Amino acid sequence: MIDLEHHIKAGLSAAFKELYEHEVDASALSLQPTKKEFEGTHTFVVFPYLKVTRQKPEDAGTALGNYLLDHVSQVAAFNVVKGFLNLSLTDSTWTGALQEIFETENYGIASPNGKKVMIEFSSPNTNKPLHLGHLRNNFLGDSVSRILAAAGYDAMKVNLVNDRGIHICKSMLAYQKFGEGETPASSGMKGDHLVGKYYVKFDLEYKAEIKQLMADGQSEEDAKKNAPLLLAAQQLLKDWESGEAKAVGLWKQMNGWVYEGFDTTYGTMGIAFDKTYHESDTYLLGKDIVEEGLEKEIFFKKENGSVWVDLTDEGLDEKLVLRGDGTAVYMTQDMGTCDHKFSDFAFDQSVYTVGNEQDYHFKVLFKIMKRLGRSYADGLYHLSYGMVDLPTGKMKSREGTVVDADDLMEEMFRTAENQTRELGKIEGMTEEEAGQLYKMLGLGALKYFLLKVDPKRRILFNPQESIEFQGNTGPFIQYTHARISALLRRAAQMEVNYDQSIDQQLHSRELDLINVLVQFPGIVQNAASDYSPSLVAQYVYELAKTYNGFYQELPIFAEDAKDQMVLRLMLSTCTANVIKQAMELLGVQVPERM
Repeated sequence: MIDLEHHIKAGLSAAFKELYEHEVDASALSLQPTKKEFEGTHTFVVFPYLKVTRQKPEDAGTALGNYLLDHVSQVAAFNVVKGFLNLSLTDSTWTGALQEIFETENYGIASPNGKKVMIEFSSPNTNKPLHLGHLRNNFLGDSVSRILAAAGYDAMKVNLVNDRGIHICKSMLAYQKFGEGETPASSGMKGDHLVGKYYVKFDLEYKAEIKQLMADGQSEEDAKKNAPLLLAAQQLLKDWESGEAKAVGLWKQMNGWVYEGFDTTYGTMGIAFDKTYHESDTYLLGKDIVEEGLEKEIFFKKENGSVWVDLTDEGLDEKLVLRGDGTAVYMTQDMGTCDHKFSDFAFDQSVYTVGNEQDYHFKVLFKIMKRLGRSYADGLYHLSYGMVDLPTGKMKSREGTVVDADDLMEEMFRTAENQTRELGKIEGMTEEEAGQLYKMLGLGALKYFLLKVDPKRRILFNPQESIEFQGNTGPFIQYTHARISALLRRAAQMEVNYDQSIDQQLHSRELDLINVLVQFPGIVQNAASDYSPSLVAQYVYELAKTYNGFYQELPIFAEDAKDQMVLRLMLSTCTANVIKQAMELLGVQVPERM
C-alpha cells in the first residue's frame, strides 16, 4: 500500500531524536491534510510537543521543517503557520505514487487479515413487504460487508428472518377470517404484498373491536387486552408453538408466498446473502439458554412463571426473557441465534445492522451473553442507524402508510428515465441498453443517497434530489465514470503507449488528483473500523469533483508533449478504477457510457 506519510513520520522521529534528544516512535506521530488556504498537502501539529522542544511554536515548526528538508528526499518545501508545519512533497514523489497506483491490481483492497466477521442485516418480518426503512438497512449492511471484505476480513453476510411471533399470527388470523382463499395468483399481487394487506386488515378490525368494547364500558387499556381478535391471535401463537397442524400449515403457506416476494425484491436491490437464518429455528435454542441461565442463577422466575434477568446493577432494568405461558419473546430467540451463528462461523466480530429504536435491546442482549460466559460476547456489535423519513411523515406498517421498497425502486427507475431522456444521455443506445442504464442510475441514486449520510443520523429522503446529475449524488459520480470511460476508449483507439516515464513537473490540478487517489486505501480501512459507508461515499464524491476540476482546466489530447498526455491518461485511468471500486463498496454499479 502506498504510504507517503511513512517517510515524513520517520523523518520527524529522527528530527526529535537529533534536535531535542527525545525518543518518539514514528507510529505515534500523526499528520493531517493541509487546509486548502495554505500551501502543502500534509500538516504536522507542533503544539503537543512544545514541552519537548521548549521553543515557540513557529520556531519549533521551522526547526523540524528544515530538518525534513535536509534529510527526507520526498519533502520539497515547508511553511509554518503558528504551530502548524505544512509540508509540500516533490513532484517525483507524486508521480511515483501515481505509477504505483496505475500498476497495482485491485488498488485499495487489503490482503486477508485472518479475522472473521459476520454481518447480519435485512431481518424482515414475514407479515409485510420490505419498505423504505428496510432499504437503508439492506444497503447499509451490504455495503459494510463489502467494505470489511475489502479491508481484509473474511466477511459473511447473513439474514435473520423474523418468521414467528404474535405479529405473524395477526396476518394469519386476518387471512383465516377475511381471506376467502385469495392467493398471489388469484389477486395478481406479490406474495409479500398480499400478506401485508392482511396485516393492515387485522389492525383495522382490531381497532374497531377496541372502540366497541370501550363503548360497552371497558377502559382503553382493558379493551386492548380483551379484544377478541387479539385473544385469537395469542391462541394461534400457542397453537403454532405446540405444532398444531392447521396453524403450522397456514404459516408455511403464507410464509412461502412472502419468500417468493422477498426474492424478487432482493434481486432488484442487488442484495444476496451467504446464509439465511429463521427465528422459527432458533427460538427453541433460546429456551435451552433460559434453562441454563436459571441453573447459573443469572435469570430468575417471577410468581407467574415468567423468566427475567436483573441488570439494574449495570444501569439497565429487569428484562423479560421468557413469558409465563412458556412462549418466547425476541430476547429468547436472539440468545439462541447468538449461539447458533457462532457455531456456524466462529467469528471474531458479529455485527447487527438494526435501527436505533433497538439500542436498549442489544445492550441487554450483549450483557446477557457476557454473563452467560460466551467467549464471543466481546465481539458483538450493534450497528445502530437512524430512521428514514419522507416529506409526508413517519411510516407505519400496520396502518398501511409505508412506502414499499418495490414501489419506490420503480419510481426511481422512472425518474431516472425521465431525467436521462431530458438531458439526452442515451444517444446511440438500444432500448435494452437504455433500460439497463435507467435501473443502474435509479438504484445508484437511491443507494448513494441513503449511504452518504453517517449511519447514526436520521434521513429525510428526497427522490428528486437524489437523482440529480449535479452535486453530491450517485448519478453525478456515475456520469463522471462514463465520461472518463469515453476518454479511455479514445486513447485505446489511438493505441497510446503507457510504458514511458511520467516523472515531470506537475500542475496543481494533477497533484490534487493524485493526492486524493493516494488516500483510498486509508479510507477503506477507516470505513471498516467505523462501519461507515458514508466515509467511502464522501471520498468518491470528492474524487469525482476533483477529477472534474482537472478535466475542465487541463487538456488531455491537445498537448504537444506526449509524456504529459500519458500522465493525464494514467490519472484518468486510475480515477475511473477507484471510482468503480469505491462505488462497488457501496453496492452501486457505474456505466461505461452515457
